[in-house]
Amino acid sequence: MSSRARPRVMGIVNVTPDSFSDGGRFVGLAEGLEHARRLIAQGADILDIGGESTRPGAAPVSEFDEISRVVPLIEAIRQASDIPISIDTMKPQVARAAVQAGATIWNDVTALRFAPEAPEVAAELGCEVVLMHMLGQPGTMQDAPRYDDVVAEVEAFLLARALTAMAAGVARDKIWLDPGIGFGKTVAHNLALLAALPRFVALGYPILLGASRKRFIAGVDPSAGEATDRLGGSLAAHLAGGAAGVAAVRVHDVRETVQALEVQTAIATA
Repeated sequence: MSSRARPRVMGIVNVTPDSFSDGGRFVGLAEGLEHARRLIAQGADILDIGGESTRPGAAPVSEFDEISRVVPLIEAIRQASDIPISIDTMKPQVARAAVQAGATIWNDVTALRFAPEAPEVAAELGCEVVLMHMLGQPGTMQDAPRYDDVVAEVEAFLLARALTAMAAGVARDKIWLDPGIGFGKTVAHNLALLAALPRFVALGYPILLGASRKRFIAGVDPSAGEATDRLGGSLAAHLAGGAAGVAAVRVHDVRETVQALEVQTAIATA
C-alpha cells in the first residue's frame, strides 16, 4: 500500500446575517460555538470563522462590527478546543485581533490587497496566510467577468501575490494559495480552474479549494437552485481537489466531505 493523506477539511462558521448559504443561522455567540463544536465532532480539521459575507452583492461591514462578531467566538472555541482556527477577513486589524484571540491562519479573499499595510501585518503576525484570487469586489465580481485565459491569469496573480507577501517578510512555508472558485468567474471559468487543479498544486504551495455550495453547481445542474441543494456537486468538486492533491477544502458539509475524502483515499491507497 502507498501512503497518501487526504486533504484537511476546513469547516465554515459564518457569524454573519447575510452569508449566501447559512446567513443568520449562527450569528450569536452561543449558536456559533454550538456549530463549531458540531463541525469538530463531524471531523473538521480546521475551523474558518467569518464575520463579513463575501457573497456576490454583499455589503461591506465595519471593522468594529467584524471584530465584535468574530473575536468572542474565536476566544470561546480556543477555550474549548485546540483545533486550528482560520479568520476569514480582508481587514488587517481584524486579522490582528483574531490572531491575538487564538486564530492561527489568515484567510484573505483579497490576497493582502485590501489595505497597503496588509502584507506587513501578515509578516508581523507570523501566521499562515491564504492568498485567494478574486476579480473585482464582492459587490460587483459577478458582473460579466472576463479573462483571456482564466487558468494562466489566476496562476500569475497568485504567484505575484505570493512574491509580494514574501517581500514583506511572510515566510514561504506560511503561504497558501486559493484559485477563488466563484469569485469573479463564470461557470466555464470555475470548471476550467477545477480541471487545472493539478497545475496549481504543482506550483509548490499548499492549495485551499473552496467550492462548497457555490452557484456554478447550479449552472451544471439547474435543479440545484438553492445553496442547500448542492451537496452532490460540492462533493464532486472537492473529490477532484483530493485527486489533484490540494492541501485542504473549505466546506459547509463537514461530515459528508470527510467521508467522501476518506473513501477516496482508501481506494487510492488500497
